[in-house]
Amino acid sequence: MVASGTIVEEILELKQQRQAILLAHHYQEAEIQELADSIGDSLELARRAREIEGRVIAFCGVWFMAETAKLLNPHRIVVAPDREAGCSLVDASPAGQVRAYRRRNPGHVIVSYVNTSVEVKAESDILCTSRNAVRVVNSIPREKTVLFLPDRNLGLWVQRQTGRDNMKIWQGACIVHATFTSRRLAAARVEHPGAVVAAHPECPEEVLHQADFVGSTSAIVDWCARTDAQEFIVLTESGISYSLARRAPGKRFVFIPNEECNCSECPYMKLNTLEKLRDCLRDLEPRVEVPEETARRALLPLERMLALR
Repeated sequence: MVASGTIVEEILELKQQRQAILLAHHYQEAEIQELADSIGDSLELARRAREIEGRVIAFCGVWFMAETAKLLNPHRIVVAPDREAGCSLVDASPAGQVRAYRRRNPGHVIVSYVNTSVEVKAESDILCTSRNAVRVVNSIPREKTVLFLPDRNLGLWVQRQTGRDNMKIWQGACIVHATFTSRRLAAARVEHPGAVVAAHPECPEEVLHQADFVGSTSAIVDWCARTDAQEFIVLTESGISYSLARRAPGKRFVFIPNEECNCSECPYMKLNTLEKLRDCLRDLEPRVEVPEETARRALLPLERMLALR
């Protein structure tokens, strides 16, 4: 460990010593994103984890994302700052329940959002992210019944986009996006009459109906950067403000507080800190380990997703 200097200097030196790369999700604190080798959403970081070189991957996001990086990099050390950085969608889809559904419905195609545990991924036919979910579902023969899990709002949005009648939707929800309301959005529109609205598809249907754009985290960043509008109401986790400021300097972004915490922050994402990042690089713990058979089965639906362009 570095004997002196700031914590940032310690992290940078440990990165070099460990031959480590740092991947960070858009929802991380800005001070973590500033140190990252790559910033992105779930799909971008999944691809980047396989492409970038390094002996150690330090994944600043939530645990299921670090598991995904491990699936793609079985021979590398993958660590995360906080093992408790979970996800309400992971909690909403226990592997035992998904396994039981497959036994009862062997002919159904299970499409699992990446916001699931590695054990659920192992029970799935193909994975998706919010960015490619419509493409994934459209790749499945229309005569097949699809189970989409676990986010009900994303599932309903995908169903509307694909016109898929034979689609069953798990009833999980994101604790951040699901509590945005049309009432607060309407109030924000009154305060910011010239603003356009960008929303994540995990938001409720009544919110998405009012949005000018619906897309994944990175898609929202891309859209805001290329759109002529100068003011935006954004319905997703406020950590995205770092990427928005970098890609669209000079534009104004308004974040609506949700009904759960009167904020727009994911408590799991915010568990990661510079101190925990330093410690995980120093100790190589918490380390992500996936049993070989589970990893083999979970990698198949992940590779099917990544093969879709």
